[in-house]
This record gives sequence, structure tokens and C-alpha cells, in this order.
Amino acid sequence: MKTLFAAAALGAGLLFASAASSDDLRATGDLGLIIERATGTALIVESTDRTVLAQVEGLGNLSHASVVYSRDERYAYVFGRDGGLSKVDMLTGKLVGRVMQAGNSIGGAISDDGKLIAVANYKPGGVNVFDADTLELISEVPAIYDEEGNQSKTIGLVDLPGRRFAFSLWDGEQTWILDYSKGLKPEVTKLTDIGVFPYDALVTGDGRHYIVGLFGEDGLAHVDLWKEPLKVERIMDGYGKGEEPLPVYKMPHLEGWAKANGMFALPAIGRHEVLFMDEREFTEVDRVAVHGQPVFAMARPDGRQIWVNFAPPHNDTIQVIDIMDRKIIKTLKPGPGVLHMEFTPRGEEVWMSVRDKNEIHVYDTTDFSLKEVLPAEKPSGIFFTSRAHQLGL
Repeated sequence: MKTLFAAAALGAGLLFASAASSDDLRATGDLGLIIERATGTALIVESTDRTVLAQVEGLGNLSHASVVYSRDERYAYVFGRDGGLSKVDMLTGKLVGRVMQAGNSIGGAISDDGKLIAVANYKPGGVNVFDADTLELISEVPAIYDEEGNQSKTIGLVDLPGRRFAFSLWDGEQTWILDYSKGLKPEVTKLTDIGVFPYDALVTGDGRHYIVGLFGEDGLAHVDLWKEPLKVERIMDGYGKGEEPLPVYKMPHLEGWAKANGMFALPAIGRHEVLFMDEREFTEVDRVAVHGQPVFAMARPDGRQIWVNFAPPHNDTIQVIDIMDRKIIKTLKPGPGVLHMEFTPRGEEVWMSVRDKNEIHVYDTTDFSLKEVLPAEKPSGIFFTSRAHQLGL
């Protein structure tokens, strides 16, 4: 018996070795998806040699698209503005599934076990949850927030540990938590009075802190998910110092949040500033005047740098802040319409979409040199497969 077992194991090992020698095999760890918003397409790229591998068609309206990945990084789930949920095979470069699940959507999340895909919807307002393998609808959670049956747009949808999701209600001034740990019918926790017009949210990498940006108030809302009972606390109240905010031409994005050196770096609404907030006390540490109204303030993976892009008319510029003294150390001018950035997993490079030049620029994050320019049709979001292993992205 022992001899037979050893022979079988040896045979299996030879088979695996033979398959592994094939030139057709590749891994997924350095792949990424770049949204081409004007054409309903996406590019599959690899970051090692900075090349485009394939273009995927048929993804619908991608004007505010976002992407999450399966645990094995094989599949990308693309959330389109038109309510489409698309499943892309990163290895074959094919669209393998698509459902039209709403009239207007604003992003989504994947559960920590990789089984559930949740989509946040504007119209009709609520969250739909799907089977990650089949895209079969599992549950619908309409965001009805009052006794009259009014239904809210949903924003700030993130995954939490334990097959849970959190999101906020733009119209309803609430945060809801959906718990699927006991089955496919969620337990729903509703936290009220979070503030006026929550517009986006983040969750920290340990799953503890859910922070909501408020468009209608001069501050943010915070929920400590480790403390029971859950409650909402107002933080950074009055950071605008009573001054009249500037017109907002593009909403800041908290999901590109940065936390480094004991601080959060957050884009300020209606101000040409990046705010630095203590990660324990949630009080202001510093603020840095920047080139325009920040949209994303993103930390290099090691936390040493914060890279910032801006709303129109200043969206041809990127500024880099050193986290140690909170000073701007570099200003770059990639070109008009810099919409998004994504760091390679260890942060040696940053990729950025330059929409109005139809280009992707790749910069070295140490010496700020331009390493590569790739063609792309009106590129926007850039999403590397390393996101598969991060909470809240």
C-alpha cells in the first residue's frame, strides 16, 4: 500500500511538473484592469513588464466604474454606472457573466469569504447581493428610510469581516450593516442621524473603523465596529472653520483613503486642502494647502508618501506629500484629466490614468521619473489584483 501511494504521489507530481512547464501558464499576481470609460471596455495589463494583454468589450456605461476581485484573483467584478454587474476572466481576457441589476449604480464589494457580491444602487436605492460564481441574485435590500416609504441612494459600500457589508444612505442620513454570517437572509443593523448627505465612506484595514464623509455638514461621521452597542460619533466637526466652501466640481473619494504614520489623510470638501487626522483620537493633526480641490489622497503602500489628484480645472496636476513633515515634495504635470492612481503592490511604481491624453502614465515613486506611457481610450479607474487581499476596496 505504501509503495502504491508513493507511486501515485510521484505520478501526480510529474503531471503537475509537466503542466507547469507549459508556456501558456501565467499567474495573476501582477495583473490589473484599467477602465476605458468612453467605450465600455477595459484593458487587462501586467505591471512587471508594463504591457497590455487584452481588451474586454461589452461592459456598458463605465462613467463611474469600480472593480473588486475574487480571492484567487482570477475574476474581476466590474460595477457599471448603468446598473450592470460584469464578471471578467483575467486569464482568458473574456467577459464570462453580466447582469443588469438596477438602473443606476455606484460601486460594490465582495465578502471576505469571496462568496457574495454586493452592489450599491442609486436607482432604485438599495443594495443587491449576488452569488459570486453564478451572478444569481441572492437578496435585495431596499434602502427605505422612513414610514412614508422613501428610498435612498446608497453610497460608501464596503466589506467587513464575517460576511458583512456596511453602506450609507445619501437621502436617509443613516448607516446600515448587513450580516450574512447566518445565511442568505441578512440581519440588518440601522444607525440613524449620521449627518447630512453622506457621500462616501471608508473602512480601516483591520475592519474596525467606518468613517463617512458628509457633503451637507462640516465634518465626518465615525462608527467603531468593535464596540457594542454600535453608535455614531461626529468627528472633525467644523474643519472648514466657518468659511464659505468653494464650489465642488468633483466629489472627493474616501475609498482611496490613506492611513500612515498614525494619521489619516483625507481630501477636504470645498477646500484646497488635505486634512491629517489622528488615527486614535480622530482629531486634526495638520492640514496641507494643495494645488486644487483634492479628489483622491492615496498612500504609497509603505505609507511614506501621499499622492493627490484634483478636481477640474486643476486635474492636470499630481502632488506628492511626505508624511513625516507633511510638506509637498513633488508636483507633476501628467496632462489634462488625471482621474485615478494605483500603486503596484509594493509601491515602487504608481500608474495613473490621463483621460484627455488617452494615456496611462507609470511613474517611479522614488525619483518620480516617467517609466512608461501606454495608450488607452479615455481611461479612468485602475485596479490591480492585489486588491483581492485588502479589506474595503
